Order: sequence, then C-alpha cells, then structure tokens
Amino acid sequence: QVQLVESGGGLVQAGGSLRLSCAASGRTFSRYAMGWFRQAPGKEREFVAAIAWSGGSTYYAQSVKGRFTISRDNAKNMVYLQMNSLKPEDTAVYYCAADPNIATVVDGPFSDLDSWGQGTQVTVSS
Repeated sequence: QVQLVESGGGLVQAGGSLRLSCAASGRTFSRYAMGWFRQAPGKEREFVAAIAWSGGSTYYAQSVKGRFTISRDNAKNMVYLQMNSLKPEDTAVYYCAADPNIATVVDGPFSDLDSWGQGTQVTVSS
C-alpha cells in the first residue's frame, strides 16, 4: 500500500482554477495507477480522473473533460489535478486513490481500491 495526502483545496469563484496535489509515500508509487474522485453532500463518491502508472494514459469523467487535467511526477511521488473553468457543481470533497489496476480505478468497484487519501474540500461559489 501507499499512504496518500491531498492538498490544494479551497474556495474559488466560478470560472476560476485550483490545482490539487496528492503526495504519496512508499517506494512502489510508480507501480500504481492513480485516480481522483469526489463526493458532494448527499451524493455518492464519483470518479473524476485517472492516470496510468507510466503517465501515458489518462481518463476523465465526461463532466470534467476539457476542464480538468491529471498528471503525475513519479520522481516526486506526486499526482496533480489541475482544475480550470470551475463550476458550482464541482463543489465536493476531492480524494486521491491508488491501485495497481487502472481498470479498477476507472470502472470500480471503488471500494476495492488499494489506498485512499483523507480528502480536500473544494468549494466553488457562483
């Protein structure tokens, strides 16, 4: 397993940008596919974006495609989510997660994912 810590959340106006970071500990980070998920109040946790261990493949939920970009730096054990053109409906707690299998990160079941962070709040005001 890897341990994950998210940061970078905050309050931003609609149309603004935020960059979330996820710091991973563990020497095997580069073997893990990574994903970002979010959970709004009263809603289920949903997939946002994923990136393969090599960084060569990325996947996005339709609702964020073209606005969010996931990236990783294996040398620094970091994963990022650049969020542009934010909307009030993007308001949620954002979590990063890790799993050796990119298919599980993208398609679930998310309860099977190997590691989760504690989450960071993103609030987009209208």
